[in-house]
Parts: sequence; structure tokens; C-alpha cells
Amino acid sequence: MGRWSEERVVAAAPDDASIAAARKLARPGPWSETGSNDVLVWGKCQGSGKTPYQVSVDTAAPAYRCSCPSRKFPCKHALALLLMWARGEAADDGPDTADFAREWAEQRAERVTARGNRPSGQPVDPAAQAKRLADRLELMDAGIADFSRWLTDLARTGLAAARNHPYSWWDGVAARLVDAQLPGLAEQVRAMGSDVHARADWADHLLFRTGRWWSLTKAWGIRETLAPAELADLRVALGWAVPSADVQGTESLPGPWLVLGAHRSDDGRIQQQRTWLRGPDGTVVVVLDFAAQGEGLATPQLAGAVLDTTVARYPGSAPRRAMFTSPLSPRGMAAAFGGGCSVSEALGLESAAVAVSPWRERHPVLLDGVRICPGGIGGTGGTGWLVDGKGSALPLLDAPMDSLLALTGGHPVELFGELEEGCVRPLSVVVDNAVVTP
Repeated sequence: MGRWSEERVVAAAPDDASIAAARKLARPGPWSETGSNDVLVWGKCQGSGKTPYQVSVDTAAPAYRCSCPSRKFPCKHALALLLMWARGEAADDGPDTADFAREWAEQRAERVTARGNRPSGQPVDPAAQAKRLADRLELMDAGIADFSRWLTDLARTGLAAARNHPYSWWDGVAARLVDAQLPGLAEQVRAMGSDVHARADWADHLLFRTGRWWSLTKAWGIRETLAPAELADLRVALGWAVPSADVQGTESLPGPWLVLGAHRSDDGRIQQQRTWLRGPDGTVVVVLDFAAQGEGLATPQLAGAVLDTTVARYPGSAPRRAMFTSPLSPRGMAAAFGGGCSVSEALGLESAAVAVSPWRERHPVLLDGVRICPGGIGGTGGTGWLVDGKGSALPLLDAPMDSLLALTGGHPVELFGELEEGCVRPLSVVVDNAVVTP
């Protein structure tokens, strides 16, 4: 392959932010063991963690691989390596391919060959599959043990001291967790590096999170005794994804499915869309869609829409993640939800769910007869509250107060939302026999 131009490297970037970050890294300082041959470019980039990121690029495909936790494709490290290669500043041509780059290239070639030679539906080699599983479990065991020691040191020195550490301290711990194939934990630790400085309630938040992290490490140690749904929830919390192909072939649940509400979030690296659905038997599921920066998410479904479709559910405890397994056919719009509860009943349902799956981030909640109240109650602070007929209240989270007050006029309504850290994020309300997104 001919050497790429810088323009071609820029064209491969997923967004402007990635190429800007790559230009800062495109210098020999953080790089080692760089090299290239007819089709591969490789190198190691020293990040904030102890272990350098291993970067490999197949310039013929093209294809990219980096051991960093970024979900952008290609990431800034791959782009930086390509920029240096394009300029001739690093990655001189040579016959000796780095082990990590060669292994990656061989694995890709094996997958291509397997897809071409294996009859449709034939399983992969069970011995090789068992070996890969054993290797991953060994890595995870070592990562959990290291993380447990770090948590012990954190508690011994006092949580108050954690706020004095720079972000790189948190990022270093997260990098080790990524190396141990624990990306779910890594994301939480990395986010805490910002939370301890940005949140007014950082001390309570850190105490809550460290308690949850400690319970995760203990649960991993007894994973063989957990029920299948409990083990599935634990795997999700640690970041062990279930391939969608494994779910596609499971039993599908028929509709019609009522769209309770949806929410989009963006952490600067990846976009997420959560769509909550309720089936004819009352089963509640959530469909998750993801997209990298610069890419489009799936078309959102309108709150209140009734869809003729089928869904298959991922393993875990209720409410379970699901995926659509047939085309979506809108049947109409619902005039109301029905089946709502009071604030105290909602908290009771959340308590029961936490007892089953203590690592779940949020819970769906459908409340009936609640009013939107601005400001605090009884001298307390806050931007707004939900108050039911018995006077029980929950603070609102990410709530468009002007829109909610204009829609409801202070009258009792049905409201669907997500209960997260003791607050409700409103996703839809029923007003004048219509489901509305505020």
C-alpha cells in the first residue's frame, strides 16, 4: 500500500474533535515500538495508565484496533499514528511486525477464512471458545483483585482525600480496568474523576459509588453461586456485553408494545437512546441504541405510540433490555397509560428491584395523580418536585420546568419517568387524553 496523505487521515476521522486530539499526539514523545509493512502500521502510545495503548492499523482494509477505552472509530491514537506515518516522522518500514499487530492481523484473517469456509449455522470450535473464555476470566479475576486493593487503600486513607487527586489518578485506575476487560467499571471510575469536583454532593456520591464497587468485587468472587439473572446483571455492570446475535435467536414476545417514553444522552464520546416499552401483559422492557459521535442514532419512537412488533430480551432481571426482532408497524396513539402508582409505592417497587439487582443505574416509574411543583418544598432547595395526593414528593432531574408547568397547569397527571439516585427524570405526561413529551 502507498503511504497515506494527511488529507486521507483527516477524512478517516469520525469528527473534528478526534483529529484535533490526534494532532496533539502526533509526535514521537509518547510513542514507542512503531513500525509498518505493506499493509500494517503499528505502535504503542503511552497514556495516563501504566500500560501503553497498543495501536494497529490495516491500511488496506482499512481497519483499526486500539486497546484504549474510546468508542470512537478510529480513535485519536490510531489517527495520530497514521498522521506520523503519513509525514514519515515515525513507523519506518521494516520486516519485523510487532507481536500485538501480527496477532491482530492473524485473528482478522482467521475470522475471514472461518466465515468463508464454515457452513451456515455451524458453531465455532468449542475448545478455542473455552480457551478464550478462560483467558478473559483470568484477566478479570486479576483486575478485580487489583481493584479491591485500590478500594481498600481508598477507604484507609479516607474518601475526603480523593478530591485532592488529579483526574489522571482516576484515569490511571480506569486504564488498568480496561486492560482487565472491565470496561463498565472503568467508565464509572473515570466519570468519578470529574464528579468529585463538579458535584456539590460529591462526598455522598463517592460513598455510594465506592460501596457499590465493593459489592461488585464481592459478587464477582461468588459468581458461580449466583442465579442466571443475577449473573447477567453483574456482567452488565462490569461491562461484559452480550452479542446481539445471541439474543436474536431467543424467544420473541409479541406486541402490541406501548412506548412509555424515551431519553437521549451524550457523554461526549458516545450517544445513547433508551426507549421504554410496555407489553400487553404489563411487561416493561428497555431498548438501547448507541452511536459514536458524528453518527446518527435510531429514529426515536413517540411516547404514547402503540407498535405492532416483537421483541427479544437480553438475560437479566426485570425490567430487561430488549431488541426489536420484527419491523415496527405503528397501530395508533394511546390516550393514557393506566396502572400508575403513588410515590411511596414507586419507592417500594424500586427497593424490591434494588434487592434483586443492586447495580442497576435507573428504574422506570409510572406515577398517577402527581402534580408538578416548582422550587423547594418546606424551605428545601431544588428546581422542582413531583407531589402525589398524599403529599409524598420526589425531586425532579433534568426537568424542563417551564414546559411541564405549561402542560399540566398544576393539575394532577399521569407521568412516566426514570427514577435515578432518588430523583425522577420525566419523560412523558398524559394531558387532555394525550401522551405528551415535555
